[in-house]
Amino acid sequence: CVRDLLLGIKNLDLDLVVEGDGIAFARTLGDMLQARVKVHERFGTAILMLPDGLKLDVATARTEYYEYPTALPTVEQGSIKKDLYRRDFTINALAVRLNGKGFGDVLDFYGGQRDLNDKVIRVLHGLSFVEDPTRVFRAIRFESRFGFHLGKDTAALIAGAVKMNLFHRLSGHRLLEELKLLFGERESKQAIKRLAELNLLKFIHPKLSWSNRLDKLLAALEEAVDWYRLLYLDRKMDVWVVYMMGLLEVLPERAVKDLLKRFPLSEQEAAKLKMARVGCHNMIRRLASRRPLKPAEVYHLLSGLSDETLLILMAKSKGEIVKRQVSAFLTTYQHVKPILTGTDLKAMGLKPGPQFKKILDRLLAAHLNGDVRTEAEERQFLHQLVQDPKGGV
Repeated sequence: CVRDLLLGIKNLDLDLVVEGDGIAFARTLGDMLQARVKVHERFGTAILMLPDGLKLDVATARTEYYEYPTALPTVEQGSIKKDLYRRDFTINALAVRLNGKGFGDVLDFYGGQRDLNDKVIRVLHGLSFVEDPTRVFRAIRFESRFGFHLGKDTAALIAGAVKMNLFHRLSGHRLLEELKLLFGERESKQAIKRLAELNLLKFIHPKLSWSNRLDKLLAALEEAVDWYRLLYLDRKMDVWVVYMMGLLEVLPERAVKDLLKRFPLSEQEAAKLKMARVGCHNMIRRLASRRPLKPAEVYHLLSGLSDETLLILMAKSKGEIVKRQVSAFLTTYQHVKPILTGTDLKAMGLKPGPQFKKILDRLLAAHLNGDVRTEAEERQFLHQLVQDPKGGV
């Protein structure tokens, strides 16, 4: 929060650090603010949920040590100076005093303000990446987000961590969580390229490396994602899945299976990634058919696919035909709904059953293809469909 405040970036992620009993302070503050308090005794932390939905994190000032590289830290109560020393980078080791005569003063023990001005990402000590290798991914994330660069010593420490193969010790869960955050940044392609420059792609999978093919695919994905973000400002999409699809695309089949097995993916996430890998080529071939497809045919092909898969389709297709069809589906076809519903079919004397869906699907296809537009035309279409001796369904 202090970092973003000094950079002029809006951030409501508030963290309070207390020298003393942070949990007792949180409970007292919770009573004053009529907030719900969730306590984590082991770490001396608490979360306050305010009535207006704002979340406030409160922590006891503490120091920590690592029993071995990549281990989770053991924490002990400490001073604010020691607490800030636990941070990953100097730009994140800043605080503002909220009590006493120095109210409002910036506490900067490690040169964080200087590094903000110089646009430098710098660790606080030489064992930072040994203690927690995931900090390397965060360094790249901040480089990408703020347009900063790695300090010379910090870059050398990353190279040392790579030589020590510390990243192989990371669990699939911890690595995946960092990749989700990294691939969710605005400049995801540049972040992935930075992974390659720092010789880190091999820790995602040994067969993963930078290539012209990957470069072009990620550029096309970035263009598709930017287009999607402009189109759907409020629609949720897992951007990290899109870029992970791009990485899987350049890996051999065995490597893809290994990677999907290593990461603790949800069923939905795994299904999206598998679909992009095995189904895209055939889908592109069908969409690029020499025979022009009707809107209803495009809808039928694409309606079961995730938005992430649709974007990888756009990125992988070499011609404009597929891109136009996917764009038409996202912007128009998927929003088309017939006026009449199953209730109207019952009112027409039809009994509910499997034929309902078939009839309504035919009605939707007629709408998509422009054969019907009004309710009257829908009723006439349904009447003809029902009167068809073959049932039309």
